[in-house]
Amino acid sequence: MKPRVFFLLVCAAVGAVASKYSREVNEQKPSSDSKTVEFRIAKLNQVWEKALRMQLSPGRQAELHSDLKLQEKDELHWKKLKAEGLDENGEREAKLRRNFNIILAKYGMDGKKDTRTMESNSLKDHDVKEGDTFDDPRLDKLWNKAKTSGKFSEEELQSLRREFQHHKDKIHEYNLIMDTVSRTEEIHKNVIAPLEGEAKEHVLHQKHSDLKQKMRDLNQGFERLRKLSHEGFSDDSEFREPRVIELWEMARRANLSDDELDSLKEELKHFENKVEKHQHYLEQLELSHQKLKHVEALGDEEHIMRNKEKYNNMAEKTREMGYKMKKHMQDLTNKISKSGLNHNEL
Repeated sequence: MKPRVFFLLVCAAVGAVASKYSREVNEQKPSSDSKTVEFRIAKLNQVWEKALRMQLSPGRQAELHSDLKLQEKDELHWKKLKAEGLDENGEREAKLRRNFNIILAKYGMDGKKDTRTMESNSLKDHDVKEGDTFDDPRLDKLWNKAKTSGKFSEEELQSLRREFQHHKDKIHEYNLIMDTVSRTEEIHKNVIAPLEGEAKEHVLHQKHSDLKQKMRDLNQGFERLRKLSHEGFSDDSEFREPRVIELWEMARRANLSDDELDSLKEELKHFENKVEKHQHYLEQLELSHQKLKHVEALGDEEHIMRNKEKYNNMAEKTREMGYKMKKHMQDLTNKISKSGLNHNEL
């Protein structure tokens, strides 16, 4: 065979392999609405493509992207552990599968019609409507009392509403997890091999323990809201952001020394700044999207391109910031849990 012919055949073979790899691993298609974002795991690309077709709001897209990036990190880490034989009972794999299913349900992509409100309220704190509710009679009653009590300034009401919304999201998350565990139980009923069944029974027992802890956390969170609604914010409140307050409460229930608590408090202050910065970017992303839509309606192509570039840059920064914030929260939760708190992330 002539060298030139052989070279062309090799190039063709390499091109075919590259094309196959691209299809299987990197399936993200270009979109006119968003800068292409590629994941190293094909199923995550498929979820992202579906989200783009669904035309989720900019904030929801950014939050989904952050969740998918975190899922990607955890799945790649699991693959490394599995290769080293460190997930023999499959517990880590089951947790990853459950987390993935929760992401699908959270953003309305699990094929089930969910009557619970899915839309995040993170971009609406500054625009509270009288008819807004929290899909829970106890929360609605508390909120209405607090709103009409005269104990809160407008800024404090916005902070309080974020806490109520966070609690509502935690209830929704608990319901999703409970539904996922219930479906897992149905699958495990069909297990034939006794040894496999025993192993999976142990996993299910752990998940029920986790759900009980989640319920305890919800009850404690509601008690905090009840106290806050009746007494108002105190001047010595450590933190403002609900997620940070939740971590601080977890830490105070853990077996931590005073020095460890002081050190963690400083770290949580830095984390709170990160949460607030991410919140600011989410709001700016929404404003950038509204401006882009306004410019597109005017039809000036040059103006449209400039604003689309600004919006895409803002979206990319917001997604990256959201991922770092959520990863930091995951690290903090694990850190507190390992310090003695009987609490496991689901």
